[in-house]
Amino acid sequence: MSKLSIFSDVWAFMRIRKKWWLLPIIMMIVLLGLILVFAQTSPLAPFIYTVF
Repeated sequence: MSKLSIFSDVWAFMRIRKKWWLLPIIMMIVLLGLILVFAQTSPLAPFIYTVF
């Protein structure tokens, strides 16, 4: 089972069941995760933590 299959499964679920309201929630969770990963690996981490 590939790592990208979960994304295709979620996309198929939203498309078939017409659950488009889940898209902004999923996008915000992914964006927050990316910000946290960037904040841990960046020399700008102290400044990012003060903003959030």
